[in-house]
Amino acid sequence: MPLFDLPLDQLRGYTSRVTPPADLQDFWDATLDEARTFPLNAMFGPVENHLSVIDTFDVTFAGYGGAPIRGWLHLPANRRAGSRLPVVVQYIGYSGGRGLVNQDTKWAQAGYAQFIMDTRGQGYGGILGETADPHPSAGEVAYAGLMTRGAGSREDYYYRRVYVDAFRAVEAAQSHPEVDPSRVVLAGISQGGGIVVAVAGLVAGRLDGVIAALPDVPFLQDFPRSIDIAARGPYPEIAAFLGRHRDRYEPMLAVLNNFDGVNLARAATAPALYSVAQMDDVCPPSTVFASFNAYGSGSAAQKDIAVYRFNNHEGGQEHHWIRQLQYLRELLA
Repeated sequence: MPLFDLPLDQLRGYTSRVTPPADLQDFWDATLDEARTFPLNAMFGPVENHLSVIDTFDVTFAGYGGAPIRGWLHLPANRRAGSRLPVVVQYIGYSGGRGLVNQDTKWAQAGYAQFIMDTRGQGYGGILGETADPHPSAGEVAYAGLMTRGAGSREDYYYRRVYVDAFRAVEAAQSHPEVDPSRVVLAGISQGGGIVVAVAGLVAGRLDGVIAALPDVPFLQDFPRSIDIAARGPYPEIAAFLGRHRDRYEPMLAVLNNFDGVNLARAATAPALYSVAQMDDVCPPSTVFASFNAYGSGSAAQKDIAVYRFNNHEGGQEHHWIRQLQYLRELLA
C-alpha cells in the first residue's frame, strides 16, 4: 500500500474543517444527566477462566437507557489484599465484542486491572459479543452496518448510545473495591480508539479519575474527510448510504458533527498517547492527526503521537503496546 494521504510534515500541521455545534456541551450534558438517572447497578460475578495468573469477573452495568451492558474485569491473581489497582478501561474495534473469557488479558498480565466493555449490537466480527442494542432506531432503514443506524437525528444516532455506555463503563470500573478510582486509563484500537477520544472529552468536568488516554489508529475522527477518502472499513458504509440517499449529505454531517472525535477531543484534559499508521486506508492518517491536533486544545493537555510509516490499519501492534507500557510506567511513577 503506497502513502496516499498528505506528507508527514503536512500531517503534523493538519487541522479539520469540522467545528463543534454551538450546543454541543448542552447536548452531552443533557445526555449524560439522563443516563445517570438510571442506577449504575454494576455487578461483578467471578467466573472460571482456566488461567492461574488472572482472576476474571463477568460484568454487567447499566448503559444508555438503563440497558444492561456486558464486560469482563480481569485482575492479577497475585495482587495484594486490600490494595487498589490502576485500571485500564478497554474499548473494542468495529464489529467486535468483549470476546471469550480469557481471550485478552494482557493489561492484567502487566499488573493492571483490565475492564473490557462489550459494544452493544456488535460482536458479529472477529470477536464475540453478547450485548444487544434494543433501541427502536436499530430497526430503521439504513445501510447494512452501524454507521448510519439512527442517523436521522442526533438523539437516535447509534454512537450516542455507545458513547454513553463507554462513559458509564468508567463509572462501573471505578465502583469495584479493588480498583483505584483515581487512576483510570482509557485504551482502544480503531473504533475502540475513537471511543477513547470521545470519553476523554466527555469525562472532562463531569467525572474525575481519568489520568491517561491511549487511542490507537482511532476511528470516528474528522467524518467529512474520512467519508471522502477512506477506501476500506466502516466509513464507506456512509458513502454507500449517501450514494442512494443523495439529499442526505448535509443533514447527516450535521448529526455526525455531535459525535466527531475532533470536536470531543478539544475538551479533553488527560495526557494522551496516540498512534497513527501512514498507510492506513481505513482510518486515514490525516483524520487521526486532525484529532490529535485538536486534543486538549482547551486545556493544553500533554500529548504525543507514535507514527508507523509503513503500516496500514494494523498500526504498531505489539511494538506500540511496549511503548504504551513504558508510557504508563513513567506516568504512574
